[in-house]
Amino acid sequence: MESKEYEVSTPTTEAAKPAWDAIVAIALGVAALIMAEFLPAGLLTPMASDLGVTEGMAGQAVTATSIFAVITSLLLAFITRKLDRRHVLLGLSFLLVCSNLLVAFAPTFSVLLVGRVLLGVSLGGFWSMAAATAARLVPQANVPTAIAIIFGGSSFASVFAAPLSSYLGNVIGWRNVFLLSAGISVCGLALQAFTLPALKPIGTTKLGTLPAVLKTPQFSSGMLAVALVFCGHFAAFTYLRPFLEQTTRVGPNALSAILLTFGVANFIGTSFAGMLIKHHFYRAQILLPLALFATGLGVLAFGGSALATTTLIFSWGAVVGPVPVIWSAWVARKVPEHAETAGGIFVAAIQLSAAVGAMAGGAAFDLDGSIGVFSFSAISWLLSSFVVGAFIRTLSFADDSIRETQEMVDFCNA
Repeated sequence: MESKEYEVSTPTTEAAKPAWDAIVAIALGVAALIMAEFLPAGLLTPMASDLGVTEGMAGQAVTATSIFAVITSLLLAFITRKLDRRHVLLGLSFLLVCSNLLVAFAPTFSVLLVGRVLLGVSLGGFWSMAAATAARLVPQANVPTAIAIIFGGSSFASVFAAPLSSYLGNVIGWRNVFLLSAGISVCGLALQAFTLPALKPIGTTKLGTLPAVLKTPQFSSGMLAVALVFCGHFAAFTYLRPFLEQTTRVGPNALSAILLTFGVANFIGTSFAGMLIKHHFYRAQILLPLALFATGLGVLAFGGSALATTTLIFSWGAVVGPVPVIWSAWVARKVPEHAETAGGIFVAAIQLSAAVGAMAGGAAFDLDGSIGVFSFSAISWLLSSFVVGAFIRTLSFADDSIRETQEMVDFCNA
């Protein structure tokens, strides 16, 4: 199948015109990935029962996905360094289709585990390339919007995947839910095949590129700030349900409504990410973790009030929504010549922080219940803001040429 032709950008040139259809295709691919990742959250019990394993054992399929996502995100740029990026993205999307089909028809847990490993490879690889690819498909001035669209697909899927899978699983069975996910994955693959242009590999990726990127001034500090934000986030979110049940004392219906509120707020917050990148890039990197810190303190102080807690959780979702978009743009801007490798490190940092956050949250929960969890999260968020302020210098997304163009437009309009 022939690909659509665009004049795409390199680290030193800009795309002649934005390829928005290709951006939408990538966003659909991301949404399909996130949907597949979150499906077990609403289907774990029937999956375990059908396959004859415990829920704890079934949950290891999620762990396997995360482990292979980390490995792939770090190594993919080197392994595929000579391949057209279009072909790589299509291959990763094909793996997602295979993953869903394997899980849907899995006769044993071992086969299901293989399917979830394929998901990890697809997830880590696709995510690590998403921002770098977006930067090549649109002019520099449109990159924030393109990245926000891609992450919008992720946010949308994360809002509805778990509750929908739980509902549909009761209606049509968990295997058919994965078949539906496979159908969505096929749609994403087809759209990418029709819209993605040829994207020749750029730069030189070697095994030494990974440590070289980590040695880039401020890059490691940036990844530490990212890890602290998401470590706090995943620690708190993992134990949000017991907090709402034990401290806020809400019922099942109110619990579902509050969790949906978080997801909707997250989607709304993500939609403002492009504006924050364009106009408040550095300030957002500092202030968003501070806002999360304040939210954590608020939850600790007013957790007994359902109304106050719901408002604070809505704020939490809205504030954390733009964070991955902003940092993804920072990574692509900070190391443009090795954007894919840097993107892989970024994905690995989030995946590892998810695991560490959940483990640390569990230890804090055993030590001091939900109070310990939100205290840990608040400290993590505060430290993230401190790292940005202390070790990361201002990096404006709008480069000099964009500002000069705007000044010329303003002069002509005067």
